[in-house]
Amino acid sequence: QVQLQESGPGLVKPSQTLSLTCTVSGGSITDNYFYWSWARQPPGKGLEWIGFIAYSGSAYIDPSLASRASLSRDAFKNQFTLHLASVTPENTAVYFCARLKYSDYGRVLDAATAADFGSWGQGTQVTVSS
Repeated sequence: QVQLQESGPGLVKPSQTLSLTCTVSGGSITDNYFYWSWARQPPGKGLEWIGFIAYSGSAYIDPSLASRASLSRDAFKNQFTLHLASVTPENTAVYFCARLKYSDYGRVLDAATAADFGSWGQGTQVTVSS
């Protein structure tokens, strides 16, 4: 059974770059037809989709974040990483990584129902504050 674990700083200062890594076990990030995704849930709001790296290595980032976000992967370590530059307090959220089918990307509206679609990490709290 695939498992995902997010890791990264819990506290980031405004204007800094946030870097989060998702470590995968029980499956390979190059396995066919899976999309290794990032999403976040700000306090009191719904789930926001950030983007994904496909099994092929191609990446997609939501246009609202494309100027500040980048995705990468390390197949040898079986990890994929999110970098989000110039963070602001509005970027405070629980950040999740997930393994999804293409048809499931974007379908989850709230983290409480995430388990119905694909496999998810437990999430990591990131606070942006000086």
